[in-house]
Amino acid sequence: MTWHGESLVGFDLETTGTEPLEARIVTAAVVEVRGDEVIRQRTWLADPGIRIPAQASAVHGISSERAAAEGRPAPEVAAEIAGVLGEYWTRGVPVVAYNAPFDLTLLSAELRRYGLPPLEPVGPVIDPYTIDRAVDRYRRGKRTLEAVCAEYGVVLDAAHEAGADALAAVRVAMAIAERHAPVAGLTPALLHERQIGWYAEWAADFQKFLRKKGNADAVIDGVWPLREPAAEPSARATP
Repeated sequence: MTWHGESLVGFDLETTGTEPLEARIVTAAVVEVRGDEVIRQRTWLADPGIRIPAQASAVHGISSERAAAEGRPAPEVAAEIAGVLGEYWTRGVPVVAYNAPFDLTLLSAELRRYGLPPLEPVGPVIDPYTIDRAVDRYRRGKRTLEAVCAEYGVVLDAAHEAGADALAAVRVAMAIAERHAPVAGLTPALLHERQIGWYAEWAADFQKFLRKKGNADAVIDGVWPLREPAAEPSARATP
């Protein structure tokens, strides 16, 4: 049996913004799936400790007031998420994250921000966004989770709700494997390594494209699945 018929764990964050080294966690979900069955789901609502911009609230539906009233302290949430993911990775269970460099880098930055242990071990990771872009490079149209779900016939019940997005990411990964036998035939560890190369190749090509279009200073980070966060003072040391 190939990896897409075994246990997979979907992971998704909804956040205060789009820059992973600066944004904070608002909601999170980790969903364990085997075949068509959801085995376990864990969700979190965090108080990010900062105002949630209106643009972000409009996307995921969580206001600053609700997060402050109902959310748990951000350090506790970040530590728990990292612990859950680490347990799965220690067991060799792949974690599926759509556009993994965003979610994993943001989580890593949160751990660093609060002086918590780093995210480890990391991998195997399965990123349907990176895989789809590699195996169907010239397909026209958007590559958002909603668009790729439509391409592969996956139902996305509630876009930008962490649990729904995490589950959809797993189902898209499974659908890609079913459509593309060479992807299904790789071990999770080898697929992880292939994605490192695929992402770096995409980043280099996109950077070249942007510079050709006149943005001479464009830089696209080609590191996958986790960019190291810039060093910053611990949140606990802030006056």
